Amino acid sequence: MTQSLQSRVRGMLHGIALGDALGAPVEKLSAAQIRERYGRVTSVMTRWHKMDLPPEQRNHRVRGDGIVTDDTLMTLAMMDIYADTRRHLDAWDMADGMVRQIAWIKRWVPELQREAMLIDRLFYPEKWIFQRHQLSSCDPRQGGIGNMVNCGAAMYIAPVGVVNAADPKAAYDEAIAFAAGHQESYGLEAAGVMAAAVAAAFLPGATIDAIVDTVIGLAKDGTRTAIIAIAETARALRASGTDHASACDAFHSVIARYSVMGDDVNHMPEKVGRPTDAYRPSRLQAIEELPLALGFCLLNDGNFRRSIEDGINSGRDTDSIGVMAGAILGALHGESVIDAADRAQIDAANRLDLLASADAFTRTVSDIFASDRAIATKRDAARAALIAPAQALVS
Repeated sequence: MTQSLQSRVRGMLHGIALGDALGAPVEKLSAAQIRERYGRVTSVMTRWHKMDLPPEQRNHRVRGDGIVTDDTLMTLAMMDIYADTRRHLDAWDMADGMVRQIAWIKRWVPELQREAMLIDRLFYPEKWIFQRHQLSSCDPRQGGIGNMVNCGAAMYIAPVGVVNAADPKAAYDEAIAFAAGHQESYGLEAAGVMAAAVAAAFLPGATIDAIVDTVIGLAKDGTRTAIIAIAETARALRASGTDHASACDAFHSVIARYSVMGDDVNHMPEKVGRPTDAYRPSRLQAIEELPLALGFCLLNDGNFRRSIEDGINSGRDTDSIGVMAGAILGALHGESVIDAADRAQIDAANRLDLLASADAFTRTVSDIFASDRAIATKRDAARAALIAPAQALVS
């Protein structure tokens, strides 16, 4: 049965929030540490591994029991930018719309348990958006230059895939144009590829294998080779029916060729001044979150819940891996993936109404689709008029 736009947007947004809520309590733990402490995380009602620390040691934040992080909040901000503009976006919308969303609009920030500007919660490479655009008044297209290269743009870029549904190349191009105001190098490339994956999920008869093959055709440099290597491994493991721990070890062994992070993801005083290839521009490296998310989706043949759970139980940047898998598979499968209890808990824990947000975004996307059709009709008519005299001469 063909899924409606509304159903797919609902599924996508739920997938983002679910992956975020499942992954947030175990973020930065290794796969082994998660297994030792939790066994396997399968519920949004999971206690954050830092919750028993003094407030100052957890940056006065709370997590667990369905609370989402900046991944979901920035996705919602991205949807609001589209609602304000009602058109396709570029780097100038990062300089205007995203700066306004993160620095000048108060909202409930669940990790802080108070109304705040989103920038109060953001990690340094996302705060960079405000510094570069409002404080430095840079050329918007150069906003990402000099930033710490990470998955920060890819984690919230899924709405670009919806606005360009069934056109992965257009989604890739728009994501690159917009996220150039935030990220560079393989962090920017990941945003383009992630948006393309979501757009590919809307193609008729789409499967996870077809989505991965589509993005391999668009991806560049280390991002492309990392996805190819992970995809080959995932398909081999799927055929052999391997267990999660073995798959996780295999994926981490592969991604280590493209990402130097490993399990050492915490920023500590002893790292000050230490030289590293992490977070710096490279044509050979890739963020690990997107290839791993695609790998777990392939391993589980597109199964929504199992792919997300495998992703977040693999450790490290667990919430972003879950968000990316959830966005792609939610868009692929539609609202059938939504568990009512999970939806209710996530809404309550974060003071959100995700269905209402998804439906509002669906109306925005429908308006953009209508504008695209009108533009395409005028373009096709103009081209036909240009060709007509030549055709008349031939006949």
